[in-house]
Amino acid sequence: MDAAFTAEQDEIRRTLRDLLARHSGPGEVRAAVCTAEGHDPALWRRLAQELGLPGLALAEEYGGAGCTATELALAAEETGRALLPSPLLATAVLAAPLITALGTPEQRAGLLPRIADGTLTAALAVPGGSMAVALGLTDDNRAVAWAGGGRAGGVQARFGGGGWRLYGEAGRVLDGHSARLLLVAAHTGGYPRGRTLLFIVPASAEGLARTRLTAMDETRPLARLELRDTPAELLGPDEAADVCGALAATGCTAAAVLAAEAVGAAAGALERTVAYVKEREQFGRAIGSFQAVKHRLADLYVRVEAARSAAYYAAWDPAAGPLALAQALEAARIVAGEAVQLHGGIGFTWEHEAHLYVKRAAGDELLFGPVHRLRERAAGQAGLFGGVTADGSAHGVAV
Repeated sequence: MDAAFTAEQDEIRRTLRDLLARHSGPGEVRAAVCTAEGHDPALWRRLAQELGLPGLALAEEYGGAGCTATELALAAEETGRALLPSPLLATAVLAAPLITALGTPEQRAGLLPRIADGTLTAALAVPGGSMAVALGLTDDNRAVAWAGGGRAGGVQARFGGGGWRLYGEAGRVLDGHSARLLLVAAHTGGYPRGRTLLFIVPASAEGLARTRLTAMDETRPLARLELRDTPAELLGPDEAADVCGALAATGCTAAAVLAAEAVGAAAGALERTVAYVKEREQFGRAIGSFQAVKHRLADLYVRVEAARSAAYYAAWDPAAGPLALAQALEAARIVAGEAVQLHGGIGFTWEHEAHLYVKRAAGDELLFGPVHRLRERAAGQAGLFGGVTADGSAHGVAV
């Protein structure tokens, strides 16, 4: 493995960091999350048109840049540093790879170019708020009935009248309130021979109701979707597609990108804290000159750099993504908490920017974790402990 980045990769990082430094400060972030979209549409168009951000990892035949997960992870590290509210994760990291893996040639040709140029945003909707399970990050998505179980609950799909119809509800859908295209996971076939399929549902579909939810992390807008006899198009040519396999593969790459984003958030919180302790004076000297403060900051720096190394490795080998994500989420949580402490009294005010990092760390762990489940799943797959079942899960082991 060559750990050095190319000149092009360094340029992606530098250009994006400069742009976000000018247009995505704490004030801009707070203003963006209050919009109907939950992000700044003008900035998103600029990121898409000038930098090609949503198409970074898409093939050139679909209007993308033809880059790899490494470039996407580097870009995510910078968006994480700025806590940028954007459709990037839901659209480019979760939905686009599934369309690429499962879609028909016509579906790919019709959807991916619009994703690449930023005119189409998408969201992955899984029932029950079980995103981490659906992506195979915290459990075997083939062994758990996360899409409905074939009896009731979740989202059910039935074929009739010449097309598919969906009925049910999905909660905690990332960017689900504003995405123009939804990929909905639904259960079909009855019990016990049921299966999970993915369906394409446009935002204007009949019988679809979308409600934006109050989220801990406002930079990650969540929504509840209600589908009542909603027409849908099957993603892929037929029902034989390996949906769970595609979701698990997407989950590994998404975990690597999320790990890089969490590292960026942790690094951003640490940088702001270091700048603050250099300015804040107590007993006639900057508090950053006190040995105890230096030691705490040094420990945080080691955590961030260790998580960064793991995230970069995962970008090169996505199979390591879930473990890298666990380390990065833990680092982000600890650094954000210490940032509040080291900012003193002002850091405890809810309006202070340090709390944006606290909310991001907590929200991501709720959505894609928790950390101990990510590690337990990885340990089970690797067979590190006894009691490992055939599906790769470990029972009675706390990691």
